[in-house]
Amino acid sequence: MADGPVVVAAACDGACSGNPGPGGWGCLLRFADGSVREWGGADPDTTNNRMELTAALTLLQLLKTLPRDPDLAIRTDSKYLIDGFSRWINGWKRKGWRTASGSPVLNRDLWEALDAARLPNLPLAYVKGHSGDPDNDRCDVIAVAFSKGQQPSLAQGEVPLAAAAGGVAAPAPEPAPKPLLQLLSRLELADRLAAGGYGLSLIELAQVVELPLATLEGRSEAWRWRDWLVVPGGGGRWRLHREASGSEQRDGGGPGDG
Repeated sequence: MADGPVVVAAACDGACSGNPGPGGWGCLLRFADGSVREWGGADPDTTNNRMELTAALTLLQLLKTLPRDPDLAIRTDSKYLIDGFSRWINGWKRKGWRTASGSPVLNRDLWEALDAARLPNLPLAYVKGHSGDPDNDRCDVIAVAFSKGQQPSLAQGEVPLAAAAGGVAAPAPEPAPKPLLQLLSRLELADRLAAGGYGLSLIELAQVVELPLATLEGRSEAWRWRDWLVVPGGGGRWRLHREASGSEQRDGGGPGDG
């Protein structure tokens, strides 16, 4: 497992207007050094359950490469996520992804991805929604904002420095421009996705490269985005491969160079 500050808290949430309708998801990680990282995204036509599952899947994929506190649990207010991930999924698989009544399991693609991303000794923990739990409330704010087409400001790991005596916060350094921080976050995520060999749905890929979904739907062959080769995989999923020669291999500033 990679070196670095230990993850001590994790939370996720999803939201949807209309159900189905425009949706959003949000998640966060807290580290032992006091820093916080947040992620979120949107889907123009989805359900609340799909957004809940997407948020949890994002955390599992991130946590695969991060050091974790042994008591860490992912906090969520979705009993659908908890019951499906902890209880129902084994029965679904035995029955060929059918429910007890024989109907097809909804959101099978996300359940299969969640099952593949499962990490040992990392349970899901239920927290009642809108109950004052700060991490759950924050993830809800992120998810709702994305569902409304907004771009909420996401924490990128900054740690406020406190003076040793009196606990008075020291002056914070001048932050980098917000667009640059957002770009850095996407590039770091792309590196992790490439290193882990994760398969991305077209919607997830569009979020990483910040291109319209319609722009990507017509692509069927490998193409370059910044320092990565985007390669089609099975089941309509895509994978990122880091180019050894770096930015010299870029795609010439075309539409894939977001």
